Amino acid sequence: MQQLWNQLQAARGGDVVLGIALGFTVWFVFRYVILGFYTVDQNERAVLTSFGRARRILGATTVYTPEGGVMRDSEKERYAYPQVVVIGPGGPYFRWPWQQVRKVSIATQTVNMAWDPENAAANHGGTVLDAVTKDQLDVGLTGQIRFRVSEQNLYAYLFGVKHPPAHVMGFFISVLRERIANFEAPSASQLERAEQSAISGISINDLRKNLRLLNDMMDQECAASVARYGVHLDASLITEIAPPHDVESALAAINTAHNSVSSDISLAQASADQRIVLSRRAVEIETLKAQAEVEPLRALAAQLATLKGLGPDTLAAYLRNVRLGLYPRADRAFLESR
Repeated sequence: MQQLWNQLQAARGGDVVLGIALGFTVWFVFRYVILGFYTVDQNERAVLTSFGRARRILGATTVYTPEGGVMRDSEKERYAYPQVVVIGPGGPYFRWPWQQVRKVSIATQTVNMAWDPENAAANHGGTVLDAVTKDQLDVGLTGQIRFRVSEQNLYAYLFGVKHPPAHVMGFFISVLRERIANFEAPSASQLERAEQSAISGISINDLRKNLRLLNDMMDQECAASVARYGVHLDASLITEIAPPHDVESALAAINTAHNSVSSDISLAQASADQRIVLSRRAVEIETLKAQAEVEPLRALAAQLATLKGLGPDTLAAYLRNVRLGLYPRADRAFLESR
């Protein structure tokens, strides 16, 4: 009886071990074989890592890419990221248990330039970005920026910085504030400088009139972000630069006075230009009238000179014929008596 009991216990223990082994096998197959297959969407790119290391392209770095050509020499030494093997859209692909797939969306995103990825309450709730102009005037900037992850520099985006969106937004905002603080309007002609003398020294007016130039400058300054952080800033659009409320009325009065002066100057110039044009037209008309009166006399003199050259009697005959043609139209005729 005791021997039968021992055999029963041994059989139960073998079943438990077999069940554990079978369960582990099923879990392993499901976890690392079935779930080892993955796909990549159309707007995604993927990087496969083995024990945390991405597969790299031998000898290729960011410095030798077109994006790296816009960096300075000091930046090329600091941001020499390796090029990794990028998995394009499609599938299914397979990965081993020691491998990990890092997927990234490359779709273009549009956000407010005051957006803070780490603090939603910053910059007035992500709506207005504060900056200081060169004449120490606090202004509020509103606008948008478009950015997308660079497929050619995924290593910088995935492994170069801890939080790429926050890093890129901080880079953009620092460059924008530096440009606002040191912005100078392009040189104008002497007439334009005379017209702008009423608002000289007010940098916010220069900024408002040169928003397109400021946006172009920001695009040029941020061109190196794709090589440094793996994020390409497609465009920045600053739509409004608002001064503080306490100086808005004073600034509006200055601009109104300047517009009135500019309007008067424009009207005076238009009136002077109109008078000059009318004077030129009058001179042309009188010149044409004089030419019209002189031309018949010149033609008659040339004709008489030609007749005189034909012979001494030719001119006398011409004068006789002219005299005969005048008789029917004359009321009376006077003959010289000899």
